[in-house]
Amino acid sequence: MNLTEARDTIVKEIIIKGSAERIFEALTNPDQRMKWWGAEGRFQTTEMESDLRPGGRWAMRGTGLGGKPFSVVGEYRTIERPRLLVFTWLPDWHEGAIESLVRFDLEEKDGATTVRLTHSGLTSEGARAHQGWPQILTWLQAYVEGHRPARASA
Repeated sequence: MNLTEARDTIVKEIIIKGSAERIFEALTNPDQRMKWWGAEGRFQTTEMESDLRPGGRWAMRGTGLGGKPFSVVGEYRTIERPRLLVFTWLPDWHEGAIESLVRFDLEEKDGATTVRLTHSGLTSEGARAHQGWPQILTWLQAYVEGHRPARASA
């Protein structure tokens, strides 16, 4: 996994054996996203809402470490299926968090897709340090490639 970090931006890149359409669907379909986004006992998504259109809102809720509830909300900014998804990100687990921007660029070639994630607007060192994107991309890869059984939806 390639990793780049700028002052307010994190960029991660991973190659997943699967179509861009399959990956886009895993990122945007609430039923699919709940199946792979999380790890039991650590961070587990239990609810996802999605109004997949520019200006549409999305929300994800679940249970974090120690059973503590969490939520993250946002708004879809750009949707160019299956190659680009941009949305805002506002988590409740960072005190004083401000809305930031997450961008997924998907480029498919020869049965594999390069997934480039850019998370910008991370104004504090704490926000940059506590991002779980490497783990999340690994969960996405395992789900799409069939290496990890999907969790049952709660």
